[in-house]
Amino acid sequence: MPLDYRCIGWWILVAYIVAVIVYFGANKNTRNNLDNLFFKCSENQGTNKEETNVLCIWLQDSKLLDLAGRLSELGVKNLEDVYSLEDLKIQTLLSPDDAKRWLLARSTLPVDINKLPELKEKVLIGSAQQADWKWVKDVAVVLLILWGVSRLAISCGWTRAFCPVSLNGTFFHGLIDFFIDADIRQTFLQWLSGNRALAKSARIVFHWDEPLMVGSTVSFTVEFFQRWSRRPYPVSDADSIRINIRQGANKIAAAVQIGGSLATDVNMVKATFTVRRAGQYHIDVNLGSIPIRGSPFVKYVRPGPPDPSKTTLVRPTSMVVCTAGSPHQLLLEPRDEYGNYCSWNHDAPEQQKALDAFSCEAYSITSSDVVRPLVQWLWVELMHRLIINVTFNEEGIYGIRLKLDNSVISKGEFNMIALSTSEAIQVEKALGARTATYETKLLSINGEKWTKNKKVFCAVSPKQIALKEYILGIIPKRLATFRLCPATKVTFLKSTNKQEFPVLTIEDGAQFVVELSSKDAHLMAASFAHYLLKNIGGSETFTDKQGFFYQEIRKFHQKKPHEKLHLRVERDKILESSMKLTKSFSTTDWCRNFEISFIGEQGLDWGGLRREWIELLCVAIFDRRQSGMFTSFSDDGQALVHPNPTIPASCKLKHYEFAGKLVGKCLYESSLGATYRQLIKARFTRSFLAQLIGLRINYKYFEHDDPPFFLSKIKYIEENDVSDMELVFAEEEYDEQGKLLRTVELIPGGARIPVDNANKHRYLDALAQHRLVNSVRDQVDAFTRGLAELVPDNLLSIFDENELELLVCGTSDYSVAEMKAHHAAIGSSAEFQKVLGWFWTAVTNFGTEEMSRLLQFTTGSSQLPPGGLAELSPKLQIAASPCFGTLPTAHTCFNQLCLPDYENYEQFEKALLIAINEGSEGFGLV
Repeated sequence: MPLDYRCIGWWILVAYIVAVIVYFGANKNTRNNLDNLFFKCSENQGTNKEETNVLCIWLQDSKLLDLAGRLSELGVKNLEDVYSLEDLKIQTLLSPDDAKRWLLARSTLPVDINKLPELKEKVLIGSAQQADWKWVKDVAVVLLILWGVSRLAISCGWTRAFCPVSLNGTFFHGLIDFFIDADIRQTFLQWLSGNRALAKSARIVFHWDEPLMVGSTVSFTVEFFQRWSRRPYPVSDADSIRINIRQGANKIAAAVQIGGSLATDVNMVKATFTVRRAGQYHIDVNLGSIPIRGSPFVKYVRPGPPDPSKTTLVRPTSMVVCTAGSPHQLLLEPRDEYGNYCSWNHDAPEQQKALDAFSCEAYSITSSDVVRPLVQWLWVELMHRLIINVTFNEEGIYGIRLKLDNSVISKGEFNMIALSTSEAIQVEKALGARTATYETKLLSINGEKWTKNKKVFCAVSPKQIALKEYILGIIPKRLATFRLCPATKVTFLKSTNKQEFPVLTIEDGAQFVVELSSKDAHLMAASFAHYLLKNIGGSETFTDKQGFFYQEIRKFHQKKPHEKLHLRVERDKILESSMKLTKSFSTTDWCRNFEISFIGEQGLDWGGLRREWIELLCVAIFDRRQSGMFTSFSDDGQALVHPNPTIPASCKLKHYEFAGKLVGKCLYESSLGATYRQLIKARFTRSFLAQLIGLRINYKYFEHDDPPFFLSKIKYIEENDVSDMELVFAEEEYDEQGKLLRTVELIPGGARIPVDNANKHRYLDALAQHRLVNSVRDQVDAFTRGLAELVPDNLLSIFDENELELLVCGTSDYSVAEMKAHHAAIGSSAEFQKVLGWFWTAVTNFGTEEMSRLLQFTTGSSQLPPGGLAELSPKLQIAASPCFGTLPTAHTCFNQLCLPDYENYEQFEKALLIAINEGSEGFGLV
């Protein structure tokens, strides 16, 4: 049946009449609404209707219309009065929630009051155009509805039933050609003929055998057929075929090929991807906005076999103490090569085969004989852990190797001390006495071997290991002292025929190794292991040590109140003004809850201003371009900073002491919970962090701290013959113009001691001591003094230098996938969902610096907690803003980013970049 355009013209005539009625109705309703609004909020206001109307419309747009009745109490009659209203009066007359809403709405007004007339003009024009805008929208909706009904009538052959036959179709024929273009008519003809793809008739084929295992590159194809038949439909880019593959919160990239080289493949779409994560995969295939039959498809990917380098001990320790005849439990986490937890719960034969691949080797340290302890293996699927119960029948010192397919697993080689029941009781008594003393024979100290037997005594206490000798049997002389912390290692050596008793070494990375031999060596090591586990909270993993550290910090300062202390600082002189305010502060004052305000700025500190204050102080102290207190070893832009050997004239040692107190303040605040967590925005050199926890610095620290110097000199000396280099144990220092300033001897008389292949490592260590330690000793001592005022040094020593950086500075590895997984979207409108999609598109293309600025703009800090965004409190929020085309805003106190609506993506991206780059500092940017 040919198309009857006369019917469509008749419908358009009806639509025109309806539109006229809607126009007059909309204008009348809008005028009535404006009049009602005016009288509602101007009952007690002035007689100037235009001024009051502007005020009322501003109240309505700001969602403050419920406060209109109290305007007379506030003394507000027009928009100018909003500027002059004092914050104290607002907080007195209004409730806290109403006051907060009023202050937030007022911050949206122009900062310059001279721009207020422009705002008024926009408000009045906007209100006058509301009726016209509503009319346009209503007419558009009516036309769209009637156009759809017309197409339905044509397609179903109802035109004769609904159209008067007396209408002349020539005019209406032109109208329909105007409203319905050629593309729509072509689509309509394809729909009638069936020459288009149908989502529900598509067929998907997965080209892999299930269950699928990680590490595979797999593919699937989707075949499309025409609407009214099963003939293949030739697909193209115009068909909008979309394939999304997700595993949890992670989007998996896939290579999509539309069509193929063969004529039989014209209706096929092929997707190829690689699986690295185990778990459920959701595969969505859509034709336009319509999912194909069966979509989304759920596929399960199994983890691979356990890998020795990824499988590790849970709570690993360098030494394990047990009782002979009693089983001791060890925990393993089997993981595949991609880090996935292994699982064998649903296949008993496969589980047994996997367990048979694990083995435990043991040998006696004293005799080197192989021993065979009783070992029981138990797999716990719920925990994803393998429990190993090891039982030694005889007491002794044993070396253990946990293997997987003849390869030692990560951290799977350690010592176990099996004590007899009486020895276990003896160690417990010694621990109860707080100090256990054992007689030993000193074999070497400070690199010097002792040929004669030298009897000394080793005292193990909760804080240290002290090595003493008694002159004439009564006068004690301390030979060496080691802190009892994870950095101190007690290691057994394989016995030789020269020694009757077991030999052990003690080192802490800061002193020379001490070598001892004693019949009570196993008791000494057992006492050390017990004290160590107690000092670090029972575990050597970072997460457990962090929890123990926070617990001990809270206990240390439990009697100090955490009440508020207001500080007014100058933004332009942030370091000087902060030091002046805290000059006379006691430790109790530093433990109080600082409430920050910037002089000349308005803002309530709900946590965001405090974070910004710390952020600005970090820049002023640790940025080498600011105060000069810290510097870098090279000018290549690396982020690692080190105390400046040459203190600037404007700085004193008290500046470094203040910096230490600031770091201690952040650590203390972090121990109080996620709400108070504070991080330092800086990345320190490893040698500086090592000095804070008392480790000895050697030349290997140059590799991380000063890579150019390491590659140009250290590595060359280490790997080559130095006989012809004419090096001595001295270092020449030059100024920027290359003029020799002085020659520093690295060791006493070093200028006359040549460097050869035998002592070159000693030379390199001495060079590290000079460049990394001695040149900044005063600065580090001052920093440590300030830090120790809030954090006891024995607590810091439970971490190594890498863990200390993670504790103090958090992580700077930003992940878009992690951000998507740990955020809350506030808003469900279609406009906000569109802008939210633009936001994720923009963030995916951000570099590290832009991500850092975005995080600082939203949360007040560019550093993340050690656990990443999952530990951010409050949770990261992305909310809709009731504005159009303005810059995004943020509430750092609540970690909330507010996104207005925009016309297109380019406008949104430009506004977001301006906001995070220009508005990352300050309060209340709008």
